[in-house]
Amino acid sequence: MNTAATTSQAPQLIDILRRSTAFLARNGVESARLDAEVLLADVLEMERIQLYVQHDRPLIHDELERYRDALKRRARRMPVAYVTGRKEFMSLDFAVDSRVLIPRPDTEVLVEAVCSRLAALGIDDPIVVDIGTGSGAIACAIARGVPGARVLATDISGGALEVAASNVAGLGLTGRVLFAQGDLFEPTSGTEFEHMDVLVSNPPYVPSSDIPSLAPEISRYEPRLALDGGPDGLDFYRRIADGAPSRLTGRGFVALEVGEGQAASVSDILEQAGLADLEAICDYSGAIRVVVGSAPGVRGDTDVL
Repeated sequence: MNTAATTSQAPQLIDILRRSTAFLARNGVESARLDAEVLLADVLEMERIQLYVQHDRPLIHDELERYRDALKRRARRMPVAYVTGRKEFMSLDFAVDSRVLIPRPDTEVLVEAVCSRLAALGIDDPIVVDIGTGSGAIACAIARGVPGARVLATDISGGALEVAASNVAGLGLTGRVLFAQGDLFEPTSGTEFEHMDVLVSNPPYVPSSDIPSLAPEISRYEPRLALDGGPDGLDFYRRIADGAPSRLTGRGFVALEVGEGQAASVSDILEQAGLADLEAICDYSGAIRVVVGSAPGVRGDTDVL
């Protein structure tokens, strides 16, 4: 058998990329070229730039089969992060699957707001509770950003907490980020986290009736439990606001991610609950993404932008 001749006949990387991009585009994937590159780089365990450095590299049968499988799943509109099982957030690598919401770049603004406000208040040893932690991205990023923080990550989903626990272990944060299963504040009762300096959450905020009209990547694959915010999308903000004032320390604050157009309503909900110094923080596109409210009596220069 002529091995050299067989290898030369194998499809080259650049041709595979061209054909896979066209395949994804035909199946309605808007970011077809990028996704084709990301998936191939993942299969070949290399950086995307190497796809072009090694553009004439042939793919062996096993690599082609694994890449075809990844392309088929993406063509069914499975998110790239679920296909690869990984997602970067705040320069940290997180395992993700369909049990958890995929971390978004916009949520980095929430983490930055928490870390900046803690620094402005001079709090370097905060007790932090992350409600609805999902993959654990927010909890882990805060723990990394504030080395003295002690963080409790809660979720009603046991499956989500399994994913979060694997991420905590993988990032070397065992012992600093703890877990508890339950609904909202329930897991904090009777623990050292019953009164907290920071209550942070990216709660479900999509109105129930809007979920079917979301992109297929979201409506078909991401957990509805992490999306559905009730009839007007504000159910969880009301429940968080009801419980927060009695659980925040005197120096504490609430930081919540909000959906498009929800900032004013969420601010009103927090204000009516007695929270003070309300602040709205924009994401990188200029849309309001985070609302922060302090425990009554907390004052000072806490601007984070």
